[in-house]
Amino acid sequence: MWLQRLAEAAVGPNRMGVKLEVFRMMLYLTFPVAMFWVSNQAEYFEEYVIRRKQEIFPPEREDQRRELEEFKERMRKQREERLLRTAQR
Repeated sequence: MWLQRLAEAAVGPNRMGVKLEVFRMMLYLTFPVAMFWVSNQAEYFEEYVIRRKQEIFPPEREDQRRELEEFKERMRKQREERLLRTAQR
């Protein structure tokens, strides 16, 4: 019933139908554009996104990097030794 009344209002020449449709279209277009504009502000990006990324992935410390390199080197040596043993059999 209400849909029929809305359709009749949109068709009538002196009704609010056209204005209502223009308002709805402006609302449909304005909201996503405004959200896109707000979320792409540099201040917002620096304040929230970069800070949050640094909380989740803190910058590497030198001792952590050195420890990781040593671990990778040990694993490489173990793999080479294992391959040598299997090749000698």
